[in-house]
Amino acid sequence: MKRYIPVILLFFVFLACEKKKELSSVATENWTKRAASTSVKDSLEYGKSYLSIYSQIYSLSEHKRHNLTAMVSLRNTSDKDTIYLLNSKYFDTHGKLIRSYFDFPIYLAPMETTEIIIEEGDVSGGTGSNFLIEWKKQQKTSEPLFEAVMSSTLGQQGLSFTTQAKRIE
Repeated sequence: MKRYIPVILLFFVFLACEKKKELSSVATENWTKRAASTSVKDSLEYGKSYLSIYSQIYSLSEHKRHNLTAMVSLRNTSDKDTIYLLNSKYFDTHGKLIRSYFDFPIYLAPMETTEIIIEEGDVSGGTGSNFLIEWKKQQKTSEPLFEAVMSSTLGQQGLSFTTQAKRIE
């Protein structure tokens, strides 16, 4: 019996060290859970919003860049009506499409928020990346709010700032 104790302890150490797999906001299965179960009505008001994102900023000179984590917050500001997000597309500094997070309608219930995270190591967007988000809402419902928080910490220093989307259609 004493011979099995080290094997059992080693097994528990292995289980304790196993890293849990985190869900990525890039993974499509996260968005399919939010898919609108009914077709989005034509009577809803259409809108498109532009949101600037900074996955990198310049530091000291144009030749040194500092990477940032960006959290894109997609918010339904209505306390009564569901809104529908039709798609969310991420573009780099040069206007090239990097990825679409979803290309089918998803819903946000009243006062609900969902996020997209651009990890600090993902610098594909560069210093001038941006999102285009298309959405639909009831005629008399408040517009959705799209914001981004960019942040980074290094040692004892940290920086963070925000941007807000602008409706363009």
